[in-house]
Amino acid sequence: MKKQNLVAIIAGLLVAFSLPPWGWWPLAYVGVALFATCRPNSNRARFMFGTMFALAWLAPGMAWMWFLTAPGYVIAALLFSALHGVAAMITGAVTDQRKHRAIVGPLAHTLAEALRFSFPFGGVPLATLAISQAASPIGPIVRVGGPLLLTYVVLQIGFLLANLRDTKMPQRTVHVLLIAFVVLAVLPVAGSIAPHGHDIGRSLNIAAVQGGGPQGTLAINTNSRDVVTRHLDATRTISGVSTASDKQLDLVIWPENVIDVSSFSSSVERAEVAAEAARLNAPFLVGITEDLDNRYFTNAQVVVNTDGSLGDRYDKVRRVPFGEFVPMRGLLEAVGAPVDRIPRDAMAGHDTAILRAADTTIAVVISWEVFFAGRANEGIERGATLLVNPTNGSSYTGTILQTQQIASSRLRALETGRWLVQVSPTGFSAFVSPSGQVFARTGVSEQHVIIREVQLRSGRTIYSFIGDMPIILLMIASLLALLIVGRRTSRA
Repeated sequence: MKKQNLVAIIAGLLVAFSLPPWGWWPLAYVGVALFATCRPNSNRARFMFGTMFALAWLAPGMAWMWFLTAPGYVIAALLFSALHGVAAMITGAVTDQRKHRAIVGPLAHTLAEALRFSFPFGGVPLATLAISQAASPIGPIVRVGGPLLLTYVVLQIGFLLANLRDTKMPQRTVHVLLIAFVVLAVLPVAGSIAPHGHDIGRSLNIAAVQGGGPQGTLAINTNSRDVVTRHLDATRTISGVSTASDKQLDLVIWPENVIDVSSFSSSVERAEVAAEAARLNAPFLVGITEDLDNRYFTNAQVVVNTDGSLGDRYDKVRRVPFGEFVPMRGLLEAVGAPVDRIPRDAMAGHDTAILRAADTTIAVVISWEVFFAGRANEGIERGATLLVNPTNGSSYTGTILQTQQIASSRLRALETGRWLVQVSPTGFSAFVSPSGQVFARTGVSEQHVIIREVQLRSGRTIYSFIGDMPIILLMIASLLALLIVGRRTSRA
């Protein structure tokens, strides 16, 4: 193995260990800096170097995907790594190695990340540099520019650290890098003081119910009634008044798809939930799946009122590829792929991501949707004062996905300036404050009910107003401008 490839692998592993569940976030800067110190001298070498770096980062960070589809995991890891190979090739091939690389590199690799956030099959925004920084001091930057700006800042810090050793750098470039250092120093402060909403003087006392049970299970191999029973048993331990605050409960939340029936409205499970809602005098948000036909099912969060009636319903819009639907199912069946693990596809919803319950407008992101900042922000745009993430990680073994989901919930809370409630059947469940702090996180597989009084909030962050597109367009324009200047300089 060439020395450069070994460096790429070590650098990528450092980035991987900055991610949850390991969570050593400073390693992200060290890994990027080590990556940026090497400068391969051919397009092929640059592509391989960038790909090896990203593969060593993404393969561990996306290992949860193995439990969905082993071939898909391999293909996704290679495909997403190749995007960074292309970014490395662009960075080194068409720029002056000293003058512009420290600026072009972060832009090119951030745009590679932006592409994998949305392509293919809707994207896979996990194992990201932004997720690695959810617990770091620079995390609040997402209030200004979301996960892409945070990604860029991590990359830019790493590239600037790598260039500190370069004593032959032109004076003009040194001045540009000094300005970049100043900007990077100001951004975290800007993120901390940027608008992030405000309390409206009202709170909700919320119970999040985690029924517990084993991990590594599939719906086709599970008795759905067992899941309901575990959540009923946990719910029946709740008294009508929270012992934590001596206040009446306002809302009870059950996780994603803990009820799997042909029709929820006419089911025994609806009557059981309604009885608990009447006993506690609090509406329930319940995750259900229902049969549509032999090809499709629904995945929704439904309000069950205290009188047993059904209130608002939100059907999940963003589905998990190869988890809730199988892209190119016909082709994969023809070549003998094991698509029978997902016998039917989830029907994608089309509604706005909000529910009305407890006299409150609630933004809802079901499981996978919490990794997409735009899904959470959609509810905030419609006036939501609280954010809820009902999820189900019971299909996966280990805690890679679950810890990255908690980190993503922290970013969504920061981006929106709202309290967030995450609730899962087997973990993790938690409350997350608008400043990104995590409270009452449960353990994996335990049966537990967490209760907290949270403040309802209004107002918008800068990122909530602008979204991702202005950031992407600005980065594309900056990259093109630098590439043109770099080529002209090289010719001169």
